[in-house]
Amino acid sequence: MPIPPRPWWEDAVAYQVYVRSFRDSNGDGIGDLPGIRAALPELSSLGIDAIWLNPCYTSPQRDHGYDIADYFEIDPAYGTIDDLAHLVEDAHARGIRVLMDMVANHCSDEHAWFRQALAAEPGSAERERFIFRDGRGVDGKQPPNNWQSVFGGSAWTRVFDADGRPGQWYLHSFDRAQPDFNWRNPEVAAYFDQVLTFWFDLGVDGFRIDVAHGHVKSAELADWPGADDGTGGHNHDMWDQPEVHDIYRSWRAIGERQSEPKYFVGEIWVPSVERLSAYLRSDELHQAFNFELLVQPWDGPRLRAAIESGLHTASVGGPQAWTLSNHDVHRTVTRYGQEQELDAPEPTDMIAAARRQGTADLELGTRRARAAAALLLALPGTVYLYQGEELGLPEVFDLPDHARQDPIWLRSGGMELGRDGCRVPLPWSAEEPNFGFTPSASSAPWLPQPEWFGDFAADSQRKDAGSMLRLYSRLIQERRHLFRGSGSISWLDTGDPQLLAFTRGAGACVINLGDEPASIPSEWGLGPSIISTATSVVDGNVVPVDSAAWFAFTPARADAAAHTGPRVGFDSPAPHLHTAAPQRRFIPKEQ
Repeated sequence: MPIPPRPWWEDAVAYQVYVRSFRDSNGDGIGDLPGIRAALPELSSLGIDAIWLNPCYTSPQRDHGYDIADYFEIDPAYGTIDDLAHLVEDAHARGIRVLMDMVANHCSDEHAWFRQALAAEPGSAERERFIFRDGRGVDGKQPPNNWQSVFGGSAWTRVFDADGRPGQWYLHSFDRAQPDFNWRNPEVAAYFDQVLTFWFDLGVDGFRIDVAHGHVKSAELADWPGADDGTGGHNHDMWDQPEVHDIYRSWRAIGERQSEPKYFVGEIWVPSVERLSAYLRSDELHQAFNFELLVQPWDGPRLRAAIESGLHTASVGGPQAWTLSNHDVHRTVTRYGQEQELDAPEPTDMIAAARRQGTADLELGTRRARAAAALLLALPGTVYLYQGEELGLPEVFDLPDHARQDPIWLRSGGMELGRDGCRVPLPWSAEEPNFGFTPSASSAPWLPQPEWFGDFAADSQRKDAGSMLRLYSRLIQERRHLFRGSGSISWLDTGDPQLLAFTRGAGACVINLGDEPASIPSEWGLGPSIISTATSVVDGNVVPVDSAAWFAFTPARADAAAHTGPRVGFDSPAPHLHTAAPQRRFIPKEQ
């Protein structure tokens, strides 16, 4: 009996599109869906398998789409439902799947349900869709508990009753304009079942689930000890409640009923591999993002430990979704160019990971980011690339204060820079106005682009064989051939903890985080490097400092590949994974 092919998402390269900053088609300074559609040829030439769209639903944009006012409409700034349908159709014709962002932990305070809740009485059915509680202390002046918002400050805001007197408090894990849903209310679950079905019917291939571990809160809403004793850490009553898994069983069942089974990947921050693996059971999510690799400093043992932890999770629940960047953290070039704090505690959430600051050596950071890209794209599982990383964009720290819009900046009174610096609109052309992000004679981009952005423009990089863009394209294309079909790796013994090397499929990846160039031993059975991230010409068997290289096996080594070293990862599809039949109008990429 023939072995069925792996599902598309098991070894894919997905590209995250921050819609607002990708490409503007109508000149209003805001990226939109037609702009993405026009850029599909460039995305296709990069070699990606899927795009993930950050939220593009109707929203007042207090948190740029993560505050949704209508889950069944596209925000007019981004286009229309027809624009989304055309984008999906054109992407499918190029073999690119389309994922949307599902934000179901909270909505906008302009959502019809929340407006009804504000107008209703305490204890009403309208308020039961959210988490309203009476305050503590005299006249209820104190919040119901001491929980803190991820964006800073209290997680509770008090409302006023119809007679103008202060009333109950409502919970918001993030900004006050983002009230949390009460997922213990069946009406909320039924509503989101309808939301998923609506977008699946338009051809969307799956969803990235925002703050997937946070939808359900403890029924008791007890105080968080870490808020008062200074220890911080994980608030177990606020996150990762056992009932959250019922949500994903329901969503998975909806996805499985479609003509082609749909895909779900979660943004999940939990304290252990075991708790993360619980989300990847056979009837829940297909994947979860591996953030442990993202938050590591430039250090061989730390990176290897993060990879091994991720592969262990894969062996329990399914292949990992790896990433080194997204719209919530400082860009890779900047992070790797900053001083590396090996003893610093790992962030407990994505927002904390964005707070790493300090001057950056961008030349050093660029070398390391190139090497990290080769490491990332050699790993088994799905790789997510955030827009602009393929251009090697640094974080923009010098945005004027008046231009910053991130709630983190606003709620902290300017003490925290927030995430605007990784969301500056992309430079497409070095010579055009607004670097080609907008058409000619257009409004200024919603965030100002620094003058030096032209040095990173895509059109210039396409002409430069040594550019970051050309490197990413080569890595993505070669990944399909060199590492095809293998879900496991074998570590090679380098004798140096700052030299990481592993084999996978028909080749090997070697990354040098040490202080001296590394020569490849002949006994490893590798031919000369087929890709090196070093920008200078080097011997094909040498990996310079702060660089990485990919190698193909020699014929003799290829014959013995199956017997080389202990293997870590997933060697065969888990029993619960489904083989996706080609969707109508979808042209799969040649594998």
